[in-house]
Amino acid sequence: MAKQRNSERLTEAKAELIEVDAAITAILSGAQSYRIGTRSLNRADLATLYKRKDMLKDLIATLSRGGRRRWRIIPIG
Repeated sequence: MAKQRNSERLTEAKAELIEVDAAITAILSGAQSYRIGTRSLNRADLATLYKRKDMLKDLIATLSRGGRRRWRIIPIG
């Protein structure tokens, strides 16, 4: 069950990363904001998108290796 859930999360994270990359590309090509008549659209700023991209890449790396590693520290003394 957990492996299936990790697989689903991995698929979702990869799909979102593709969307974030597309948004970054759109902004870099000049589509930060535009207006049609009285309507306007503003995309997220690059800093926010780059942070999200880094977070998604970390999540994908973690899920690809099987999930989070848990460490237990046992004091000696």
